[in-house]
Amino acid sequence: MTRSEVTDSQANLGVDLCQVLLETYTVNERMNQIILEHLDAAAWRAKLLGREGRTIAGIFAHVHNVRRKWVRLSAPHLKLPAALNRATCTQQQTRAALLESAARCSEMLADALSRQSSRVETFRRDGWAKPWTAGPAMLVYMISHDAHHRGQVSMLAHQLGFPLPSQAAQRIWVWEKLWKDCGFTHPR
Repeated sequence: MTRSEVTDSQANLGVDLCQVLLETYTVNERMNQIILEHLDAAAWRAKLLGREGRTIAGIFAHVHNVRRKWVRLSAPHLKLPAALNRATCTQQQTRAALLESAARCSEMLADALSRQSSRVETFRRDGWAKPWTAGPAMLVYMISHDAHHRGQVSMLAHQLGFPLPSQAAQRIWVWEKLWKDCGFTHPR
């Protein structure tokens, strides 16, 4: 790639940066959905013998409920999705809830990243945490949170004797296909 092609590419990215970041968050949620689609139902509430900690249901309920908190604290003008009860939620309910909380987070991010009369000026992770200026760091934090818990789920499923099928584990790493699955052309 020549220097002028790189410069042109960077200029185009600057114009579309908000859209690219929102696409990235959508793809992040697609990864969660792939895991839920392929997770053995027997692993959903299973616990490791002799260990305390969340079940896979509890982990995904936590992801959804934390997203609700982010929206409630950072974008109170948006409608909150219903909370999930980690003790009673089903995989199907959780899939739907995560799609809804991801949509609300995307709305919040679109507002925060556009900077044009944004109603989202700060990102509040929790009541105890110092607020951040709304922007790209908020997106990176949100994706990191999801990725951390996807790793926990994958490891826990494996430890419980229900590893994700290899095609599911591999699909979350084929980014070109993930982008297309979400209706986008390619990673940019």
